[in-house]
Amino acid sequence: MSTKNEIYDVSAELASEFGEMGTEARSKATAKAWEEYNAQILLDARKNAGLTQAELAARIGADKGYISRIERGLTVPSVATLYKIAAAMGLTVELIPM
Repeated sequence: MSTKNEIYDVSAELASEFGEMGTEARSKATAKAWEEYNAQILLDARKNAGLTQAELAARIGADKGYISRIERGLTVPSVATLYKIAAAMGLTVELIPM
């Protein structure tokens, strides 16, 4: 890490740790980061909805362990399941053109 007056090159750090852009290692690391990011979003949304994992699981017809695996980034839900989870929390999924 840099000291107070040095410029920190994030791209160089990422390349050093995960490989250059376009490499298989970097692509895998990027995919894993997105999975963990989305898992955190779902965890925060469940807590904001005031639901336990067991309550959310019951609402979508799954078991608590499945919700736990999603929230830890170990399981990626299908799109259909993502919509069920959102609806069970009183949310919608909106796709917006970039």
